[in-house]
Amino acid sequence: MISSGFGNIFKIPELKKRIIFTLSLLIVYRVGVHVPVPGIDSAVLADIFARAKGTILGIFNMFSGGALENLSVFALGIMPYISASIILQLLTVVIPHLERLKKEGEQGRKKITQYTRYGTVVLSIIQGFGISVGLEKMGAVISPGWSFRVMTVITLTAGTAFIMWLGEQITERGIGNGISLIIFAGIVARAPTALANTFRLVSTGEMAIFTVIILLVMMIAVVGAIVFVEQGQRRIPVQYAKRVVGRRMYGGQSTHLPLKINTSGVIPPIFASSIMMFPATIASFITIAWMQDFVATLTPGNVVYEVCFVGLIFFFCYFYTAVTFNPVDVADNMKKHGGYIPGIRPGKFTADYIDKVLTRITLGGAIYVAAVCVLPSILITKFNVPFYFGGTALLIVVGVAIDTVAQIESHMLARHYEGFLKKGSIKGRSR
Repeated sequence: MISSGFGNIFKIPELKKRIIFTLSLLIVYRVGVHVPVPGIDSAVLADIFARAKGTILGIFNMFSGGALENLSVFALGIMPYISASIILQLLTVVIPHLERLKKEGEQGRKKITQYTRYGTVVLSIIQGFGISVGLEKMGAVISPGWSFRVMTVITLTAGTAFIMWLGEQITERGIGNGISLIIFAGIVARAPTALANTFRLVSTGEMAIFTVIILLVMMIAVVGAIVFVEQGQRRIPVQYAKRVVGRRMYGGQSTHLPLKINTSGVIPPIFASSIMMFPATIASFITIAWMQDFVATLTPGNVVYEVCFVGLIFFFCYFYTAVTFNPVDVADNMKKHGGYIPGIRPGKFTADYIDKVLTRITLGGAIYVAAVCVLPSILITKFNVPFYFGGTALLIVVGVAIDTVAQIESHMLARHYEGFLKKGSIKGRSR
């Protein structure tokens, strides 16, 4: 039972300590979101973000948990760290030194993490300076000048570095992935406001109770579908040949190569949203008529926008999967250890087979990601839903929840306690 599973958490001192530590640092993060940068006209800033819905500022504000809207010390959020991580992952394909570090194990990962930290600071400085200059041009600064710019850059960079440290501490001494949990906390923190708006519309008669019930059922079904697909795997059977070393025989076991349906995770919608929102962001600073007309066709809910958005999601699903998963390396490693796929010759034929299977399941993953990401536009434009449900935010929330629960279950099962589920573990589904 789920209730007994939660009760078992507090019977394990180490797990209890980790969870309390994680919650404490998340509370520190949420408190920092409400500490503003000095020298800002809050009324003008609120008006700017009221007009920024549907632009890239809206996306950054969502990932920062509303910190950008308040221009708090955590206004940049964890996005510079995520951007630096993605850039380094992409650079490992073109820079041999980074590729070697990636294959060196723990020491190589530590070096890449160090580079990621440096990249985070550099991106934070650039973004902080851009925000300070942009706010001065929009009249949201009480006393503009270099003193404000330098102070803002230092404050925002320090805030991002502190969040990065919080995330690393949660990962090391808490439970779950710290960076993911910080994003999770920022997104979930906006849920009470959405609920309050819904109750307000129901009380005033602008939304029928029957509509709310239908939406609730649909939301549960969508979350269930996301959990099902995120846990889904295509398992390729792998057989290892027997080897005789001295007087002992090794190998001969059967295993499988798990390929996730959604290998690329939430990276495709993040990239696609950023690209699609970029014209709207530029147009907010320009008053040229044809530019405004062009941007009007690239707003969420418009057919042109949705088609381009889905196309970019498909492209980045295949692109990011190709960058992060190399069938040739997998086939070579299998061959070195005496492994082979039954009916497929080792080497190039194995790599081609894995690539073929991966291409097929990536198509299904791209369709799934596109459907979830287009859902908010349909709900808002067609059904007048007063809150944002679906998209990248929902994928992140469900994915982080699954990973965190899996880690808690592993701690509990290692000490012979029953987990959250009846069978005591979360298992991936296979074809």
